[in-house]
Amino acid sequence: MTEYRPGDVVLVEVVFSEGIGSKKRPALVISSNHYHRNRNEVIIAAITSNIKRELFGDTKIENWKEAGLIYPSLVTAIVQTIKASMIARKLGALPQEDFRKVKNNLQKSMCF
Repeated sequence: MTEYRPGDVVLVEVVFSEGIGSKKRPALVISSNHYHRNRNEVIIAAITSNIKRELFGDTKIENWKEAGLIYPSLVTAIVQTIKASMIARKLGALPQEDFRKVKNNLQKSMCF
């Protein structure tokens, strides 16, 4: 398995809710290195280029080009656990300041 680190921006194969078809979408790795060593899963937060729809818990990425994205984007508070095999490849990584803001906003969305 390829090593993914917290803050990595990856391309993920997302299966449609109907179970038929899929498409690749960017996501942010938010699980820890320790989690990755002990499970064959990765916890991700969805990334969208729909920056006009910023909701509670979402974080606009200031340095989106540096993160490997092709459009201005934001990290959503939509979190899910996926099999590591669903990651097609790494696109880049969030700069530290952007990742700090994401962690802060996600923490506000969680009960711990």
